[in-house]
Amino acid sequence: MSGKTTQTTQKKSWFKGLNKEFKKIIWPDKLELTRQTAAVVSVSVVLGVLIALIDFMIQHGVDVLVNLG
Repeated sequence: MSGKTTQTTQKKSWFKGLNKEFKKIIWPDKLELTRQTAAVVSVSVVLGVLIALIDFMIQHGVDVLVNLG
């Protein structure tokens, strides 16, 4: 029986610690959230375009090599 009591105590302690950690979180305000969202979208678009350009160049290079033979 004491093993089950120990597990229950450990779970309660873990949840108390989790609750304390959640109280430490500083949630961003709307302006900061908007800025961060814009940054993520911008970087994603730029990287997507960059990857598309690299893919196009590699495909073009492969096509040139295949047509030489």
